[in-house]
Amino acid sequence: MRIRSETTWRRRIGPTVGGSLAAVFLFAGIAAQPADAQIFNPATFTLDNGLQIVVIENHRAPVVTHMVWYNVGAADEPPGKSGVAHFLEHLMFKGTKKRAPGEFSKIIARNGGRENAFTSQDYTGYFQTIAADRLALMMELEADRMTGLVLTDEIIKPERQVVIEERRSRTESSPRALLSEQVRAATFSNHPYRLPIIGWEHEINALTRKEITDFYETWYAPNNAVLVVSGDVTPELVRALAETHYGPIPAKQLPPRVRPTEPPQHAPREVVLRDARVNQPSWSRRWLAPSYVAGAKQHAYALEVLAQVIGGGSSSRLYSSLVIDQALAVSAGAWYSPDHLDRTTFGVAFSPRPGVDVDELAGALQEQVERFLKDGATEEEVARAKQRLVDSAVFARDSLSGPARIFGSALTTGQTVEDVEQWPARISAVTVEQVNAAARAVLRPETSTTGILLPLGEKGKS
Repeated sequence: MRIRSETTWRRRIGPTVGGSLAAVFLFAGIAAQPADAQIFNPATFTLDNGLQIVVIENHRAPVVTHMVWYNVGAADEPPGKSGVAHFLEHLMFKGTKKRAPGEFSKIIARNGGRENAFTSQDYTGYFQTIAADRLALMMELEADRMTGLVLTDEIIKPERQVVIEERRSRTESSPRALLSEQVRAATFSNHPYRLPIIGWEHEINALTRKEITDFYETWYAPNNAVLVVSGDVTPELVRALAETHYGPIPAKQLPPRVRPTEPPQHAPREVVLRDARVNQPSWSRRWLAPSYVAGAKQHAYALEVLAQVIGGGSSSRLYSSLVIDQALAVSAGAWYSPDHLDRTTFGVAFSPRPGVDVDELAGALQEQVERFLKDGATEEEVARAKQRLVDSAVFARDSLSGPARIFGSALTTGQTVEDVEQWPARISAVTVEQVNAAARAVLRPETSTTGILLPLGEKGKS
């Protein structure tokens, strides 16, 4: 069950990008093929300037999705400069040395395309979906703003207010979003994942043109980007067009992506938010967990299965017990997002039925977790969970933009093309013993953070 997004979009046109490969497969409308089969069979190559390119052919319609992903996100921002990555994402739609502010979007609209952009903790992405015969134009436009962005105080000032209003409308006007922000800040003591992607308002207000320009000039370069093209194209055509439009851009000397590491955690944390705007209480708990590439990463695939076993649908442990059998909750589930460059979280959540005390329901959930840690999963539960996950990898090639999102997200978070292609096989290979070992390794009280959302005057944690 997806209960949150870790990706901030410039303007919302649909579901957000984020979460595990399973979540992205489901987002893409993908469902099941043999576990040992390749999913996309992409063509991959790298230009001399370091631009990595992935091409996924899909000739069902004369349409193409063109995506540029930069290996930089909110977790790479200088201390005290939260929000600069997302602010720059907004400003990338302003003018360049060749084009006036707003001209980029007008050209795409005039050619019948649609565009968007997004910022996460680990990457920033820009995409267009358009008729396949306009691909060269998209590359020309995107290559132009890779290095040619022009920023002035007159451009930055009004856009700053747009970003601040976005923060107010999406975060400050939503008690659930405010709680999520505070819980994240408590979950990570030292790592920059504790900071909101959109930034703190006082730091957004303080960002200078030089600080934004320095961030752009440091990180926006072909050798720090991944180009993914999915649709009615051939690798030969994409290579030729990319050589023409991106090839002349010189590589840059990139700084190391230095991030503070999270120290050992020795005590559980709890955040309670009471707000008069809350109609439906909620409760969640998350634990620090490995990702595909960081921490005890040998547990990552087993944790994906574990999330399905304990909270993945109406047959899961939590839903069956809390919603159906005991009738204490209106919803209950689990989540896990392993596609991060650093450690991530594994979480569970519920919303109580009217009249049910949150503490009572929290006790019932904890009982289920303790029972699972003692007795473990069954062979049947693990087999069913794996099948649901593998089923999410069928009809992948019927999607146009989905594969581009999958590869972009994977390659900018330390994974490889082979990792994506082998995901169903690796999920299928997970054993009951591995699921139980992953649960014991991650579901430890001292690494947990609990978030509780209550109406004013609601009984429960004070």
